Amino acid sequence: MPQNLITAKETEKAVLVGIITAGQNDDEAVEYLKELAFLTETAGGVPVKQFMQRMDAPHPATFVGSGKLNEIREYVKENDIDLVIFDDDLSPSQLRNIERSLESKILDRTNLILDIFAKRAQTSYAKTQVELAQYQYLLPRLTRMWTHLERQQGGIGSRGPGESEIETDRRIIREKIALLKEHLKKIDQQMVIQRKNRGNIVRVALVGYTNVGKSTLMNLLSKSEVFAEDKLFATLDTTVRKVVINSLPFLLTDTVGFIRKLPHHLVESFKSTLDEVREADILVHIVDISHPRFEEQMVIVSQTLHELQAHDKPTVVVFNKIDKYQYVQKDDDDLTPKTEENISLEELEHTWMARNNQLNVFISAKQRNNIEQLKNILCQEVRKIHIQRYPYSDL
Repeated sequence: MPQNLITAKETEKAVLVGIITAGQNDDEAVEYLKELAFLTETAGGVPVKQFMQRMDAPHPATFVGSGKLNEIREYVKENDIDLVIFDDDLSPSQLRNIERSLESKILDRTNLILDIFAKRAQTSYAKTQVELAQYQYLLPRLTRMWTHLERQQGGIGSRGPGESEIETDRRIIREKIALLKEHLKKIDQQMVIQRKNRGNIVRVALVGYTNVGKSTLMNLLSKSEVFAEDKLFATLDTTVRKVVINSLPFLLTDTVGFIRKLPHHLVESFKSTLDEVREADILVHIVDISHPRFEEQMVIVSQTLHELQAHDKPTVVVFNKIDKYQYVQKDDDDLTPKTEENISLEELEHTWMARNNQLNVFISAKQRNNIEQLKNILCQEVRKIHIQRYPYSDL
């Protein structure tokens, strides 16, 4: 199991680096670095400075140009920065070159997300999944890690396989990966049996971008106490609860949140968790309507569901956090933004969001607004499947 090393500081100061590629506008790039900052804070760091550069493509050797790299190096030296985090995956050679230039701890987006998963993993199963993803990430980077870990004194990015494992050869790491995969395969088989033992009861899975309010809604509908926090990936372990609405029982599953550029290793390692989505009868796609780029988040979730081959299931789109929603007037003659104080639920239900999504509802899970309508929709959808399975049921 991964061993958390003792951190050198309570918090680490971080510099964030991103690029604006062709076809990408400045607003998108800014929003992406905001998400990277949120990831950094979730991992326990403090983002103090952001660097962006407009490029057609990342530099093959140093990700950013030499001038920008020199600018970052000067800032790191002058401000006692602990680590530099890049918003894209870095190749082993890029990591090696950047570290040599900056003489600082370097993380890329995948490494940061893996660190958060290591921090959030609670059960033995989740920890095993994370450890497998960490080893798969580290394997092609072993040559770099020899020198990298000599200076590493703990902190963000160091939650995981310790120095003694890394300073072995690739054969040992591959053997470790094989053992972890075998261990997970056995657990996956057990979980398949568990799912079969649930019988034909209708299954509903909550899906959505990370931090959209899935766990809060899970608590509300199931009257349970699933951990919910305003941070990314607050929960990793799949939670299943039996819910009864109007005497109609079904199983409700809270799953790990999706995110832009979700690392492939995590998708592979969390296969069993994602199987809950694949095997669900109904999906509840929760959207944080207050997020400035919620439309893009919806697309990312839809793309992930396609990758999981779960996109053709009956889906209820739940627009959450209407209490924080700000609607910008599209009329050129009226540039005054509408806020939650002057846009009603009825108005929301006549926007493009409602028209483009056949089954949808606007709620605030935190404020418990319009929850009864959501329950009614869920009850109707569950009842359809229940009647198909139990045609002689009294329901």
